[in-house]
Amino acid sequence: MNSYHLTHLKQLESEAIFIMREVASQFEKPVLLFSGGKDSIVMVRLAQKAFWPAKIPFPLMHIDTGHNFSETIDFRDKLVEKTGAKLIVRSVEDSIKQGKAVEEKGPNPSRNGLQTITLLDAIEEFQFDAAFGGARRDEEKARAKERFFSHRDEFGQWDPKNQRPELWNLFNGRKHPGEHFRVFPLSNWTEMDVWQYIALEKLEIPTIYFSHDREVVNRNNVLLAKSEYITLIGNEQYEQRQIRFRTVGDMTCTGAVESAASSIEDIIQEVAAARETERGGRADDKRSEAAMEDRKKQGYF
Repeated sequence: MNSYHLTHLKQLESEAIFIMREVASQFEKPVLLFSGGKDSIVMVRLAQKAFWPAKIPFPLMHIDTGHNFSETIDFRDKLVEKTGAKLIVRSVEDSIKQGKAVEEKGPNPSRNGLQTITLLDAIEEFQFDAAFGGARRDEEKARAKERFFSHRDEFGQWDPKNQRPELWNLFNGRKHPGEHFRVFPLSNWTEMDVWQYIALEKLEIPTIYFSHDREVVNRNNVLLAKSEYITLIGNEQYEQRQIRFRTVGDMTCTGAVESAASSIEDIIQEVAAARETERGGRADDKRSEAAMEDRKKQGYF
């Protein structure tokens, strides 16, 4: 990695650490939303650096759909044990059992959207006033409308037309009772930046990010991994392919890509040549042109 990339990454790191320290100074009860994916792994490392030598001063929280890849859950528990961070887990399954959320129907019902209900309930339960997220502006067009400090009203909803100006690294965290903020320290990062930072920091990541053989079904040009949550349609059948995942999430909507990348360096080269964003393989984002924006307005991550 040349000196330009090192300087670029250090600038991004410094900016993200500044944001995290701003949150710690302005808010009483922050939380870091943790999925076990690469972006949230980078967020944990940044939080460690921001408050070293003290421990991370806020908990991690995972909103568990119950449809996660086992590799991700195993990695989550391993990382929490290694860092000594406090982990809070709230389950979409519990929201369904309580009648707050309704399971989708169909051959591969996704719980991705249902996470919003569980997340908002958890924020209210613990009275969190700021929630760190790992979203980046290059992921999806709705993400590009976010600010570093993203205001949410008393219902947890986001209004893209009612965001506050952010000039000269001045961030306005004022809020009324019941309101909260989502905070995105990685806003100016790209997928490439994340992978280069993982390489620079020698961070461990879940094995599903690397090439491996897995049974998948091609549904609307999205390669979905075989699981008990997917019902095959018509003449569909599973086939063994060499794949990896660029993003992790609900197994019912997270698509794989065919790949032989077996190292971080291989992944970096692959990302450099990619012509589709990592969320291009997310089936839930293809449900409509404004799928992500609609979910975000309702309180999604």
